[in-house]
Amino acid sequence: MKTNPSSQELLRLADQCVKCGLCLPSCPTYAVARNEADSPRGRISLIQGWLSGDLALTDTLAGHLDGCLTCRACETACPSLVAYGRLADGAKALRVEALPARRSVLRRGWLAGLSDARIAGALGRLARIYRRSGLARLAELASLARLRWLRPYHRLASAMGLTARRIMPLDPPAADLDLFIGCMGSSAQGTAIEAALKVCERLGLRVRMPSEPACCGALLRHNGYPAEADARRANCARIHAGRVLVGLASACIAELREDPTLRDTWELCEFLDRAAWPETLALHPLPRRVLVHEPCSHRNLLGGNAAVYRLLARIPELEIAPLPGNDRCCGAAGTYLLQQPVMADALLREKLAPLSDLKPEIIATTNPGCALHLAAGIREAGLAIEVCHPVELIARQMDG
Repeated sequence: MKTNPSSQELLRLADQCVKCGLCLPSCPTYAVARNEADSPRGRISLIQGWLSGDLALTDTLAGHLDGCLTCRACETACPSLVAYGRLADGAKALRVEALPARRSVLRRGWLAGLSDARIAGALGRLARIYRRSGLARLAELASLARLRWLRPYHRLASAMGLTARRIMPLDPPAADLDLFIGCMGSSAQGTAIEAALKVCERLGLRVRMPSEPACCGALLRHNGYPAEADARRANCARIHAGRVLVGLASACIAELREDPTLRDTWELCEFLDRAAWPETLALHPLPRRVLVHEPCSHRNLLGGNAAVYRLLARIPELEIAPLPGNDRCCGAAGTYLLQQPVMADALLREKLAPLSDLKPEIIATTNPGCALHLAAGIREAGLAIEVCHPVELIARQMDG
């Protein structure tokens, strides 16, 4: 099991940055804050100062580092190929290691709960009750949903109440693929998983879904627990070793591919785009306008979203266009929307600003956190726009 990186390892990574500033235009938090300390090269300088002993790890310094989305957009702009994601995750791990024991235990427990499939499934069921019972509406009327500490959880639960489903395991005698559900799949992408199963069935693909949904480890890794993240990913490798693995959440796929035994893991849209479709299978027309949101994990880590556009183009009469500002993070970024709600909201407002003029009926995205974040913002803005996974549109048009 890997341990935290050393200060010397991180300083070597940081030294690759020549401070040219070409990353600044690509950084979402710098665009909002206009503060050098909230830019990639600024954060690298802070890490260098802290690790070399020239700067103390104050709350202010930690706040600038925690403000990073880890969207990795800076890496795509960097001429020196600085591995900013590895540097940011490594610095977070060393900071977590230095936390007081009580804070560390509470933080670890919170993250372990979010990344446990059983707990996440229970939270999804509670979210459905919260939305359907009228408690969510009551919280809004009583202004409880405006409380700073409660608002992000209220918004997440309200959006999750539409997507949560109970997903039963599948184990056919000879499966063609394993469908990766992950820790949050049934609660954040339940409707998309149902659609994926339907599409696979129509394509003649036999799907296996293990009875023990596993976490890829991404939430833990980006929050400073690399050893625990490695253990979660290794468990995924044990469950899915030697099998074709296909997942719906782009962030999970990016994490899983880091394991040498799981590099043949597929994102669902790319897998379906490459699959053999029966000549007799024709999708019904859908005269609607859909904007494609490109999650940072899909855009920056999986090689782009071209397969999403090709898959949706199979639907006759569907008008497809990219969501403006796809080069900027929407602010979801894993647990970021809960930990940094002010910046997450600012980035979300930027993302939603063009929608009133463009008037799409649907926004399609491949990341569950982004989908929940966008859906919550759209609901608050009073816009009648559906947010869904591309596979949901494909499944619907199979039956008209």
